Amino acid sequence: MSKLLVRSIVRPEKADEVMKSLLEAGYPAITKVPVFGRGKQRGLKVGEVTYDELPKEMLMTVIPEADKDFVVKTVLGAAKSSETGNFGDGKIFISPVESSYTISSGHED
Repeated sequence: MSKLLVRSIVRPEKADEVMKSLLEAGYPAITKVPVFGRGKQRGLKVGEVTYDELPKEMLMTVIPEADKDFVVKTVLGAAKSSETGNFGDGKIFISPVESSYTISSGHED
């Protein structure tokens, strides 16, 4: 069965909501990493100060390829800051997973 790595970069205040939505949808395994970056808007300008590296959270989970659309829809629903969304709400990246191993047993998943 083919697997995919889903990397969701979301607003820090939305990370727990996304994680809860994934858990309730049946995807409990997740890794959360604090990250900094900017998107097309090139940061945020407040007065004369430009913040070009904004805090985000990166959530990573491996899923069966057949579940991709459902998981993307789940993340989108939980991560948007409003019904229509706003700049800075984040991004989802999908990559194939060639293989994975459980460290404790050494078994390939």
